[in-house]
Amino acid sequence: MAFGIDRYTLAQWKRDVNQGEIAFLTHYWLDDRFPNCKTVTKVGCSNYDKLVAWGKNYGLQEEWIHLDPRFPHFDLFGDTQKEILRQERQWEHIDKFHL
Repeated sequence: MAFGIDRYTLAQWKRDVNQGEIAFLTHYWLDDRFPNCKTVTKVGCSNYDKLVAWGKNYGLQEEWIHLDPRFPHFDLFGDTQKEILRQERQWEHIDKFHL
């Protein structure tokens, strides 16, 4: 279950992804499979090769990409999420979600 984002933020992420940019979307998230994780960051890009290359920079495997037909993305959570957001200087995500 996702919450904590507004329509504008979601629409902007979708536009950025569709334009071939590496785009970040963080929101609150509850999933019984990951009881210690309260947020997830979706890192998407419609340029699949660009997304794969970006992920390799952080040790993310291509098979971890969620193959959504319109918005392919990695799902980041836990320590990996925090470290990648820090390295990408995504301070707004870190601050807003107290990561």
